[in-house]
Amino acid sequence: MQVKANFIHLITIVVFSALSVSALAQEEQAEEELAATAEEIARELANPNSVLGSLGFNLDYVTYKGDLPGASDQSSTRLTFQPALPYPISKDVNFFLRPAVPIVISQDVPVIGGFENKGVELGDISFDAAVGKSLPGGYVVVGGAVGTLPTATDDALGLDQWLLGPEVGFGKVSDWGVVGLLVSHQWDVAGEDSFSTSITGGQYFYTFNLGNGWQISSSPTFSYNHKTASGQAWTVPLGVGVSKTTIMGGRPWKFGVQFWQYVEQADAFGPDWQVRFTVTPVVALPWSKK
Repeated sequence: MQVKANFIHLITIVVFSALSVSALAQEEQAEEELAATAEEIARELANPNSVLGSLGFNLDYVTYKGDLPGASDQSSTRLTFQPALPYPISKDVNFFLRPAVPIVISQDVPVIGGFENKGVELGDISFDAAVGKSLPGGYVVVGGAVGTLPTATDDALGLDQWLLGPEVGFGKVSDWGVVGLLVSHQWDVAGEDSFSTSITGGQYFYTFNLGNGWQISSSPTFSYNHKTASGQAWTVPLGVGVSKTTIMGGRPWKFGVQFWQYVEQADAFGPDWQVRFTVTPVVALPWSKK
């Protein structure tokens, strides 16, 4: 009887050990599958013609410099909500809409006699609406329109004008990552008529895939003001950053941080350096395939 009891005990230990090993293997497999999924989603989010819907939250801290007295002591903090809403038109062709809603948390603006700090305000809302097409070889082309709405709740934080213009872009998607350029131009079409606006803007972007959802990436924005004096027109940063895409609660999230160093800015008053923190959950769109 003792031998039988020991045998049953041994069988029980073996069974429970097997079940434990199996559960551990399944857990490791699930983690590997989630990592693979995160990596795939990270790559898709970097694609300028991505079909994934997302809700981007960008928190920017900017320091300034310039010839104005006290310029180097000024800064700003801004939170921008920028959803990406792609709509598939046909195979490899997507229409997308990207509004950008800025909440100015703190902004030092030049006034007569110095600077004035503006509190929590809404800035001018901008948007781009375009069509992207993926081509053989990993190339992507984009064409559409951009605009800016006079929604700022403080005149010092907006132009009080309606702006509109064209947008073009291209990119190259490879196994190692993505590189591309987006260029737009906006003119004032309505609103304040005491001055005119003509601004060329854009964004260069790059991503290097490191695996497991990790990426080296940045997407600095630049501009050229055609209506300002010489030495005040260009605003150009160099940027570097890192991001991580992960799965939390069954939902993909992308977290990132970027650092921009401005190499060109207005002589009188312009940005010096900038830090951007990003949080981007991926969301299902009503028209997405189930």
